[in-house]
Formats: sequence, structure tokens, C-alpha cells
Amino acid sequence: MFVLKDVLELLGVARRLSPRLPLHLHLSDDPTHPNPFQFFRLLTTISKSPLLNLTQFSKSKYTNKLTAISSSLLSTQPLEEEENDELTERLDEDEKFDWFANWYALMPVCDLDKRAPLGKKVMGLDVVVWWDRNENTWKVFDDRCPHRLAPLSEGRIDQRGRLQCVYHGWCFSGSGDCKLIPQAPLDGPPVHSFPRACVAVYPSTVQNGIVWFWPNTDPKHKDILAKKKPPYVPELDDPSFSFQMFNRDIPYGYEVDREGGSPLDVNLHDLDNNGFTTIQQPDRIWNFVSPCLFQGIITIGTNPENTQENLAQKPAQKDILIFFCIPVSPGNSRLISAFPRNFRLWIDRFVSRWMHHIMQNLVIDSDFYLLRVEEEKLMEAGPSNWQKVCFVPTKADTNVVVFRKWLKKYAGGQVDWGSTKFNGYLPPSLPREQLLDRYWSHVVNCSSCNGAYKGLNALKLSLEVFSVASVVIMAATKSGMMSVAARNTLAGFAVLCFVGSKLLSHFIYKNFHFHDYNHAFK
Repeated sequence: MFVLKDVLELLGVARRLSPRLPLHLHLSDDPTHPNPFQFFRLLTTISKSPLLNLTQFSKSKYTNKLTAISSSLLSTQPLEEEENDELTERLDEDEKFDWFANWYALMPVCDLDKRAPLGKKVMGLDVVVWWDRNENTWKVFDDRCPHRLAPLSEGRIDQRGRLQCVYHGWCFSGSGDCKLIPQAPLDGPPVHSFPRACVAVYPSTVQNGIVWFWPNTDPKHKDILAKKKPPYVPELDDPSFSFQMFNRDIPYGYEVDREGGSPLDVNLHDLDNNGFTTIQQPDRIWNFVSPCLFQGIITIGTNPENTQENLAQKPAQKDILIFFCIPVSPGNSRLISAFPRNFRLWIDRFVSRWMHHIMQNLVIDSDFYLLRVEEEKLMEAGPSNWQKVCFVPTKADTNVVVFRKWLKKYAGGQVDWGSTKFNGYLPPSLPREQLLDRYWSHVVNCSSCNGAYKGLNALKLSLEVFSVASVVIMAATKSGMMSVAARNTLAGFAVLCFVGSKLLSHFIYKNFHFHDYNHAFK
């Protein structure tokens, strides 16, 4: 039990350490004007500080007491004050977040084509994912041919199932070994077997219908999957849940990919190197699994009187929000999302995947410009000054504040791009039409939307052909050879086809290319 004697002892520790702390944390020497909030804040700071080691007292003894004394106070302080500690905790090396020692989601399998390689950028690394039919698995290579550095993603899969560079025809097996150099003489040295002729291979796996890769080609990571696996979401493999996978390239950075808030109380439950958990309500839990996964679990119609037997007979309705936010480069990220649910499964039978994506793109577009501008202003202020330029006094912003706290505490406040060529600066601002472009950021990367786009364009072309053909037929037919009724019918058909083609053209452009979002008229 925390008694008066303990408080007096801690007060002595606080007064001894006070001169070593920032001026605004010094304790007043005037005993007639005590400041309990200043005292508690100082104790909280000391409990986190390595300065406690400089005293003759036991750190473990007082850390527990300091935590007990300050926990009730922290729950009443504005969230941003928790970010204002001027004494930074010292982390052990194994606590610091290593951006290149984690699995990253690359692409949903449903949006990959086994007939062609696909190039992507993750963590500043250019990689190519392709289907190795000889090993019956997806492979992830460095996206450059060792010959003349041409992108292998522009190549093809040859007749033997090897990845072939389109520039000079070099062919590579699933292990990265070069199997053919067409320019090498048959009676010459086997230059294709030289180590420098090989392509760097990244460890990769498929989980939850997504291709994952480990961003390190060092041979010591070859069997990394046996030691560390990607974060697993069981609902994505549960047949009782229905969902549609979505992916889109985002024109703002990973650091702002989770910005948002809702007018509800949200409380922090856990925070460590591996992420954090916040509880919005008993039936709403949010999990961040570093570095990519942000998951919301919403249980609908929960009843505290429900027993395990009742739940077994009729499982609770769950709506899961899953976001994989992947750092691509400064000012760019990639979103892979899915919203599994175990109720109203009939919706997906009548609403196509590309129709779902139209609605998701509309929601994403509503924030694009705002978050891009926010990112530019934060970069001007500096990543470490986020809490100084943003005012977040309510618990509705807990997820944002806690993510920023995790980023600052374990990752230095921003993505570490390692030895890649990026210096952390944002790319130049894009015109609004390019910023909100859907075609290159989503449609070409989505098998469903790409198929719908081609089909709708074919329908539009057919309507235009029918319209022109109807006019030509009316012009070429002599007046006596066609009745007035037939001519009028043909003219009406031509007008309908023309109007239909124009409406369809507008629909295609608005939903597959560019949809401007003006909040003033929404």
C-alpha cells in the first residue's frame, strides 16, 4: 500500500533530481505553495528517466510506486501533454524498431497475373513478384537485371517457366540463378553460372491471400519464415466471413496513413515495440501490429448475459476492418484493405467487387488532398514537432496520438529508409487531377476493376458504332425502301446509343480515372 512515508521518500528523490531536470519541471521551494500537479508530473518524468539510476535508491522499488501515483493523473491529462516529455526514454537495442527486419504485404494474390511479372516498390526497394510454375509458388526478386540493370518487371515468363529479361534475354530460375545468356558462346566459359549473373532473391510467402516479402536478401534470412511469420488475420481465412480485397497506391506517406478520429472515448491498453491496442468500447477494439497492420474489431449486438453456449450456437456478428499500410517511399504509401463480416453475406453475391471498389475509392478520395497538405505542413515543422503544431485534446484522437507516440518512441518519429536513395524529402506536389487519379493508382493494379474498365469501354465503343451505323443506314437507304415508322425507330435507336455512349463515357471517367471531391457540396 502506498503510504505517506513513501510519498515523503519520493519527494526527497524528486528534490534531489530537480536541478538536473528542465527548468519547467523544477519543484518549488516554497512549502506554503505546494503544487501537487507539478509534483506528480515530475514523478512521472523521473519514473521514465535514466536519471533515477544516478541515485542511491532502488529503481524497481520506486518505479512501481511512481507508476501507481501517476496513473490516475495521466488518465485526466490532455492527450497531447503525454507527448511533451522532454526526457526521452532510453531503449535497448532489441526494443528499437528495425524497418528492414519485418514482413511487408506486397499485393493480394487475386490481383496478380501468373502470366506476367509485376513491379512494385516497398520501403524504397524496387521488387518484382512473379509466378514460378516450376516450384508452384510466388517469387519476389530485386527488380533489376544484373546485366544492364533493366527492370525485370518489364520482362516475361518464358516457355520453361523462367523469368526472362526483355532487354537482352537473360533467364533466371526461381532461386535467382541465371540459366541462359543468349549472347554467350556455347563453347565459351559458363558465364551464366558466375555469382554476379544471379538476381537477388527476397524471402517471400503467401498468407491470408496476400504475397508477403522480407526486405533483406542476405542469405542468413533465407529461412526467416521459420523464425518470424507475417501478422495473421484468421477472419481472412474463415469461410464464414465474406469480404472483398482492395489495394491502392496512396500519394502521401506512411506516417499519415492512419490519421483519423471519431467522437467516442478511446483508451490505450498496450504499447510496445510490436504495436499497441486501444479500446473504444467493450465491443470495439483496435490493434496496430507494427509495421503495417491496423485492425478494428467491431462486435455487433453484444450482450453481457450471453454465455459461451449461446455464442457457440449463434456466433456474435462481427465487422472487421483490416488495413495494411505499406511504406513505399517518402510521400507515397500503399493501402491493402479488407472488411470481413459474418453477416449479410448475400450482398457480395449481387454487388461485384469492382462496385465495392468504386465506393471505397470515393471514401479514400475525400481525404487525399487534406492528408497530403497535412503531410507537407508536418514536414515543414519537422517529424519530432508533431505534437507542437497539432492540437489533439480529446480521446477521439487516441489512435492517432498513440501511433505518433509509438513512431517517435520506437522508430525515431519517421520511417528509416536505410541505405536507399531517399533523403526523406517529399516529392513535388502534384496537380489535383494527378493526385486523385484512380487509373494508375488502382485500376491497373486491380483485376476486377481492370476487367470492368475494359468491358465498359467495349460497351461504349459498341454503342458508338451502333449509333453511327444507324445514321449511315438511314442516309444510304432510299426513302421508298424504308417506312416512316422504321426510319423513326432507327433514328431513335441512333440517338439512344449516342446518348448512352456519352453517359457511359462520363461514368467511366468519373469512377475509373478522376473524381474531384469538393467537401463544400457534399
